[in-house]
Amino acid sequence: MTRQAWISPANDVAVVRQCELAGVSRTTHYAHMVARPVDETDLLVSRLIDEEYTRPPFYGSRRMVVYLGKAGHLVNRKRVQRLMRSMGLAGMAPGPNTSRKHPEHKVYPYLLRGVPIVRPNQVWSTDITYIRLAHGFVYLVAIIDWYSRRVLSWRISNSMEAVFCVDCLEDALRLHGKPEIFNSDQGAQFTSAAFTGVLEREKIVISRDGRGRVFDNIFVERLWRNVKYEDVYLKGYATIGDLMVGLTTYFVFYNGERPHQALGDQTPDAVHRTTRGGGAIIIDKFLRAAEEPPVPLRSTDGSSAATTDSTAIPTSKATTKATSGQRRPAASQVKCTA
Repeated sequence: MTRQAWISPANDVAVVRQCELAGVSRTTHYAHMVARPVDETDLLVSRLIDEEYTRPPFYGSRRMVVYLGKAGHLVNRKRVQRLMRSMGLAGMAPGPNTSRKHPEHKVYPYLLRGVPIVRPNQVWSTDITYIRLAHGFVYLVAIIDWYSRRVLSWRISNSMEAVFCVDCLEDALRLHGKPEIFNSDQGAQFTSAAFTGVLEREKIVISRDGRGRVFDNIFVERLWRNVKYEDVYLKGYATIGDLMVGLTTYFVFYNGERPHQALGDQTPDAVHRTTRGGGAIIIDKFLRAAEEPPVPLRSTDGSSAATTDSTAIPTSKATTKATSGQRRPAASQVKCTA
């Protein structure tokens, strides 16, 4: 540190030569210089990217460039990539070398496809999202219970370190017991030894989202949309302190007052307390051809379900198109042979 103090940009000797004489790396010198002021244009573009990403999360940098251009902001792709990377955003599609595994991080399978969630604390889930402020941004992590959609704990951080995720997990375990299964994406914060070590210590089964599968953690993604459109975007927080106060109020409202249509217009607190009215299931929409669709076609003759025998001859074009992974025809379009 003493040798770094010898270097001065005001000196007649070039900074490069000063670093050589002092035996200090130029990278080390520049890293300790005063940070540049925040670019207001970057903040504006980041806000637009954040708002658009909340609606179609499959947009990558290319589509974001097109969107920004239509909005009147001519931005090149490298700048969009830099801003999305700083916000922790990425299009939900496979990228180059996505199958390459981290040598120190264990890979866990996704365990929840087709599994009915029938009680509180059966499955917990977590994720991280970006929250913009007036002059910067922070990251929000939350843990929810799948059965009741209740937010069990949350934390804010100005960096993508694993420590604030671990603190959030420890807080949820201390206040609400422990789940049978814990699900997250494959982000480095959740695959780190510090995070998985807590789950293994509590003997909790670990589940991970499949790569490129947006619906595997859909309940947390829906929570982020609600938080942003019902609170963050409306209030436009300026500082971390304001955001802390605002989110504290919002999550109390979200858990205890806001009715959820998926819960029969009950609140998450009520469903979690009574263990009634909740539930969830992730159905694979891309079944193999040999598998039957999870819901049989309805018939028009009053019977509970139409025949799904593979040997039956279809009587209309509508029934021949009702294959797995496609939209089912309306009941009035399905003809049954009585």
